[in-house]
Amino acid sequence: MDERLRFIARLLDGERMAGLCREFDISRQTGYKIYARYKDCGLHGLTDRSRRPYRQANRLPFQIESLIVQLRREHPSWGAPKIREKVKRLRLGIALPAISTVHAVLDRHGLVTRGRRPNHYKAEGTGLSRPDDPNDLWCADYKGEFMLADRRYCYPLTITDFASRYLLCCEALGTTQEIYAFTAFERVFKDFGLPRAIRSDNGVPFASNSAFFGLSKLSVWWLRLGIGIERIRPGNPQQNGRHERMHLTLKKEATKPPGQNFLQQQAKFDAFIHDYNWERPHQALNMRYPAELYTPSARPYTGLPELHYPFHDMTITVTQCGRLCFGRRKINLSGVFAGQNVGVREVADHIWLISFMHYDLGFFDDETSRVECAPNPFSAKVSTMCPV
Repeated sequence: MDERLRFIARLLDGERMAGLCREFDISRQTGYKIYARYKDCGLHGLTDRSRRPYRQANRLPFQIESLIVQLRREHPSWGAPKIREKVKRLRLGIALPAISTVHAVLDRHGLVTRGRRPNHYKAEGTGLSRPDDPNDLWCADYKGEFMLADRRYCYPLTITDFASRYLLCCEALGTTQEIYAFTAFERVFKDFGLPRAIRSDNGVPFASNSAFFGLSKLSVWWLRLGIGIERIRPGNPQQNGRHERMHLTLKKEATKPPGQNFLQQQAKFDAFIHDYNWERPHQALNMRYPAELYTPSARPYTGLPELHYPFHDMTITVTQCGRLCFGRRKINLSGVFAGQNVGVREVADHIWLISFMHYDLGFFDDETSRVECAPNPFSAKVSTMCPV
C-alpha cells in the first residue's frame, strides 16, 4: 500500500503518468487502474485486495454439501462410499462428487473419526560416561555437509576414541543413509576391534523416531555386537564436545578449499587423520599425540553371534517388513529388527512379552495383536551388552 500511496501522491503533484510508471516498474495500464481505484474509493482503494476467485467452477453446491452432512448425522456408521451411493440414488441431476470429495466434506465438518496416531519416540538422551581407557567409549557423528568442487554434497562420517581422542575414521560419504554407515563401521571394527560403547546424537542413522526406544538398524547391530549405546540430549552438542572440537579442526584444515570430487576429498581426509593422530600435539593430552595413547581393542570383530532365548516360550525371526508371524496373526513390530531373532513369552493369560537380547520391547494380546511399549531400558546409562 505504501508504494501505491507514494505513486498517487506524486501523480497528484503533477508528475506525468508515463514517467512514474517507468520509475515504479509498472505498466501504464496498471498505473491508470490504481488511479481509478483511488478516485472511486479514496485511500481504501489502495489497500491489498483478495486474490480469491469470484467463483470456483468445480465447487460442490451448498445444498449437496448439506445433504452429505445430513446423511452422515442420520447414519453415523456410514462412510464416504455409502453416502455417495445414496446421493447417486436420489437422482438429483447433478455431477456426482467423488468419494474423496465426500470424505473431505465430512472431514471439514468434523464428522471423521481419525485412527490412533503412531507413537513417535521422543528423544531424551541417556546417561553419559567419562571413561579414561581407550575403547571404553567411541564417539560418532556426521560433520555438517559441504559442497565439493563438482557441486556434490559431502557428508563426512567421523569416529573418535573418547579417552585418547584418536581419530579412527573420517569417511567422505555422499549421504547419511545407514547402508553406507554399516560399511564404514564394519571396516573400523575390523581394523581396531570393538568398543564397549558408542556415543552419538539422535539423528539418522544412529537413531530413529519411529521405532522402539529410538533404535535404528545401525544401533540394533551395535547391540548385537555387544556395544553399549550412549546418546546425547537433543540440542546439546556440548555433551559430545570433544568430538565437535575435532570437527572444527577438520573443517579448517581439510575442507577449505574442498576437493574436486569424493576421491580427492577422501585423500585430504586421510592426510588429516595422519596429521591429527601422529603429528599434532593436543593440549588436552598434555601436548602428546593421540597415537601415543591409543591401543586397539582387545575385543576383535568376529561377526554377529547367534541369538537364543532358552527362557522364552518361542524364538521368532522378524520378517523383512518388521512383523512377527505368531500363528496366523501378523504382529507389527518394527523394521529395524528385520531378520533378528526375538523371544516371545506368555506372562499372563493371552498376554505375551517380546524381548530382544535381554531387553523387553513390549507386550501384545491375542485379540488386538497390537504391541504396547515396555518401559524404556535406554532412558538411563546403557551398560555393555552381552548376547543372550
